[in-house]
Amino acid sequence: MKQIPSISLRELKANNRETIESLASACQYWGFFRLVDLDLKKRTTDQLLATMKVFFDLPHEEKRQLSRTEKNPWGYFDQELTKNKQDWKEIFDLGLDQAPPHNHSQTPWPSSLQGFRETMVQWHQLCETISLTLLESIVQSLKLPTSSLTQHFTKGNSSFLRLNHYPVCKAPADPTEDFPTEGHLGIYHHTDAGAVTVLLQDEVSGLQMRHNDTWTTIASENNSLIVNVGDLIQVWSNDRYKAPLHRVLANSKQDRFSAAFFLNPDSATNCIPQTGEKPRYRSVNWDEFRSARAAGDYANIGDEVQISDYRL
Repeated sequence: MKQIPSISLRELKANNRETIESLASACQYWGFFRLVDLDLKKRTTDQLLATMKVFFDLPHEEKRQLSRTEKNPWGYFDQELTKNKQDWKEIFDLGLDQAPPHNHSQTPWPSSLQGFRETMVQWHQLCETISLTLLESIVQSLKLPTSSLTQHFTKGNSSFLRLNHYPVCKAPADPTEDFPTEGHLGIYHHTDAGAVTVLLQDEVSGLQMRHNDTWTTIASENNSLIVNVGDLIQVWSNDRYKAPLHRVLANSKQDRFSAAFFLNPDSATNCIPQTGEKPRYRSVNWDEFRSARAAGDYANIGDEVQISDYRL
């Protein structure tokens, strides 16, 4: 089975040239990589996963009281659509309180779970720090000025943490089918809209990426995080780096849990290719693009907005 590349966070922080080149290769040919050498205590990730499980084990009506809405994207949701099909999952999206004018969304924290907010805020902050380090390294790998991308990720950025629970499914889709039309998937095939995604997954595998026209399973491993680049990196790099298509299988025997941090820019950001070559994309306004993508989470709106819609 093909394995995604491993990249050392420690060596990225040290600006190791060979590691930066390996990062460039991973982003160009895979779009995914495994981040290792994290200096992350196992009890931290164990506590996060345990706290998630306690939350998702709450009565359904109690979780529904924390539901997100089209006006407030933070909170619980169990009817999300991908490719106009309902995913076999339930989620809880959370963002940190932000300074005006970005503070229109507030996370509805569950009052019955002591320590839930503190645990999630800590993980959000940790992932944001890691993601910004990765962004700086990606900028280096593209040989761009450091501020060319990082200037769009101020304290008012729209990054968020998503907690995922994939319950046992009695009718999972056939994993040997490229794009199944029967049965259920945890998440249907998609790319991530933002810049960088940092994922912690439990021991139950299910994440797959599309590589060389086949689905490749990204196995769970201790002491590592899974990273993929999103649509905005594809635009900023002018297609040097590609946002990979990926999906999550449903499981007929085991529940699966994961936590995905999405590094997203300030709402007013206009994304244009930065490499100096003939641009392959027109300007992408992040707030417009994000809102259009989010609209498809709630209802079948026909063809979903894709980054390819901005291609020149």
